[in-house]
Amino acid sequence: MPAPLPPGPAGGLDDATDAELLRRHAGGEREAFGELFRRHRGRLWAVAVRTLGDPEDAAEAVQDAMIKAYQGAGGFRGGSAVTTWLHRIVVNACLDRIRASGRRPTVPLADDDALALPAADASADPQQAAMRLSVHRALAELPFDQRAVLVYVDMLGYPVEEVAAILKVRPGTVKSRASRARKRIAALLPEFDPAVDQLVREDTPPVGGAGAGAGNPPVQPGVEPGAGVRNGTLDSAPERHSAPERRGEGSR
Repeated sequence: MPAPLPPGPAGGLDDATDAELLRRHAGGEREAFGELFRRHRGRLWAVAVRTLGDPEDAAEAVQDAMIKAYQGAGGFRGGSAVTTWLHRIVVNACLDRIRASGRRPTVPLADDDALALPAADASADPQQAAMRLSVHRALAELPFDQRAVLVYVDMLGYPVEEVAAILKVRPGTVKSRASRARKRIAALLPEFDPAVDQLVREDTPPVGGAGAGAGNPPVQPGVEPGAGVRNGTLDSAPERHSAPERRGEGSR
């Protein structure tokens, strides 16, 4: 187990690297994991909600994943980036929920859809909004391995190599899954081809960009934005960490 760093002042959390935060958490610093979660919760949530298609399921998957990460931080060996490790746990938590339920993910409709997907511009073309919803419905029809790749590569803009590390497969496997997924989406939505790829990308800010913290989960008990983890459950972090985030996943 890596030697834990000595606890530092609260102000030092903002400037600490992800790996330092994880070591400080393993060493007993109570607020370190809360800061780590705050940095990356938006992207973790985006993966979960697009993979599962339901805000409640996604919230529970993120909570399950963060509890596992919180409890298993001492076993992190540094063989990959901390963000890769966190995303891998979230993907596995989503897969576990799909396996346990024995069903495909659902696509929320009406009011629920506003929670699951980024809000569309009020001035947006209604046809484009309908297209976006159709894409997400088609996404729910994909096998999990193809859906996860499409979410990361086409919706969230992750590099193929990083997706391969998250999913523990070869880059060539990521490319082939993405290709099969795109073909299947195009077959399900022939009237929208070839605009599907552009539409999917418009849903989410680019990785590491100004909107990297966007897409956070809806406020609800257990996975509130800025939550920390204590005693195996997620709860609200102290007030002094409520300042705007200074780092996004662009710091990976």
